[in-house]
Amino acid sequence: MPPLEDSAVWQQLEQFGRDAQHLSIVERFERDPKRAESFTIRSDGLYFDYSKTTLDSKSLKSLHALAKAQKLDEAKKAMFSGEHINTTEDRAVLHVALRAPQSAQYMVDGRNVSDDIHATLNAMERLCADVHSGAWRGHNGQKIDTIIHIGIGGSDLGPYMVCDALKPYAKDGLNIHFVSNVDGAALQSTLQKVNVDSTLFLIASKSFTTEETIKNATSARQWFLQTAKASEDSIAKHFVAMTVNKIAAIDFGIDTDNIFPFGDYVGGRFSLWSSIGLPIALYLGFENFRALLNGAHAMDEHFRSAPMDKNLPVTLALIGLWHRNFCGYDTLAIMPYAQNLQHFPAYLQQVDMESNGKEIDRHGRPLPYGTGPTLFGASGTNGQHAFYQHIHQSKVITPCEFVAIKSPLSSVEGHHNTLLSHVIAQSRALMIGRKNGETIQQPEKYFSGNRPSTTLILEALTPFSLGQLLALYEHKIFVQGHIWGLNSFDQPGVELGKILAKGIAQYIARSKTAQHESSGLDPSTQQIMSYLFEE
Repeated sequence: MPPLEDSAVWQQLEQFGRDAQHLSIVERFERDPKRAESFTIRSDGLYFDYSKTTLDSKSLKSLHALAKAQKLDEAKKAMFSGEHINTTEDRAVLHVALRAPQSAQYMVDGRNVSDDIHATLNAMERLCADVHSGAWRGHNGQKIDTIIHIGIGGSDLGPYMVCDALKPYAKDGLNIHFVSNVDGAALQSTLQKVNVDSTLFLIASKSFTTEETIKNATSARQWFLQTAKASEDSIAKHFVAMTVNKIAAIDFGIDTDNIFPFGDYVGGRFSLWSSIGLPIALYLGFENFRALLNGAHAMDEHFRSAPMDKNLPVTLALIGLWHRNFCGYDTLAIMPYAQNLQHFPAYLQQVDMESNGKEIDRHGRPLPYGTGPTLFGASGTNGQHAFYQHIHQSKVITPCEFVAIKSPLSSVEGHHNTLLSHVIAQSRALMIGRKNGETIQQPEKYFSGNRPSTTLILEALTPFSLGQLLALYEHKIFVQGHIWGLNSFDQPGVELGKILAKGIAQYIARSKTAQHESSGLDPSTQQIMSYLFEE
């Protein structure tokens, strides 16, 4: 089988990409009055319009052929059946099992893991019930009214984003804080806000060795014991762990009954559906966490069964490939027009860029074509007053993915229609631009237009619809990674800096001799060390 870039369908798409430059998006609508209808998918409360792109029926058909040639259906089956598609770590990839009903059988190495998953869910539900009812109390009998979640990366970004997005569903009388940065200022500012006797700490780390998380957790533990003047036994009333490494959590001092496990077949950036989602369940109520899981499972089933031309994750993924590989666009902007989704772009940055930001395929071959785009975004209209100037008039063309909510998130009169008017106007402005004839006296107001965008509309922002949205993007990233030939489920690029940091930390610990000890470092690093630590 020839390399992907040498295949007939890839080369055909390259030609289509060159041809697409000669016909604008506006002209495509003029030639096809039914284009808007043909390039729209409606499914289970979701409305997806991708007509404002340079795709046509021929290029879309070839993209479908590319996916089939890369055996996408076989790849989907391999993931859902528990095959070790994470080849570098020799692991299954089964975050989809976390949101499936218990009757579903998901096999890992010949073992059905559904029972374990639902045993953990049941334990999480019991903890939520105890905290919400007041049955769980702190060491001196106070009811828990504050959650501090300590994690980083996938153990933080997902839960943080979901809790903020769905805060209208939050349980009365319960506050939540998230600490991730190893900068002590993050932990300190949070601890200054809370009552030690009514605070429950959630420590989230798959390995329970992540440096930033364990550093923050150890400091929080010390603060609790000193501030509460409590004994070691009191840790059981105030600390809970979500981890694969139960022994390390016990060694930390957490009671075995307060440890919520998940399988090593769950990657960090796909883990909010596991016990890592405990802060979501506590803050929003377990019934809403369950609805989030149900929404994701509904998208899983759509991804598995919908035909390619009506399949939301596949279509979104193929549009991304079209833009990245055949139009030459290196960036992607995510613009949710909903304040409650303000952290969605940052969440997607990790899920997408950590998964597909790679130049080596799963067989070790350096790739000659681009893979994951540089992703950024902001909630919007905030983004309009930050970086849309670049989006509209820069020589760099950035495809935009707009996300909007049909039903308002607030009762403030008149605001939601104004918000919707902006998201509609932005996608239209990107397409039509403003031409020379209109700006002859003010050439700086020239907009080239012909800039692609898609628009995804949710009926309402609910736990169920948010689950759909997140699973949609998870599967989009999987599809793209598979077609590019990547392993989307490892992250070796994250490790080198961690390894080097440990060595430098040893030098810092011996700061009086740092200059001498760091003689093996490059001149720039050695000079920085000398400046920071030389007495």
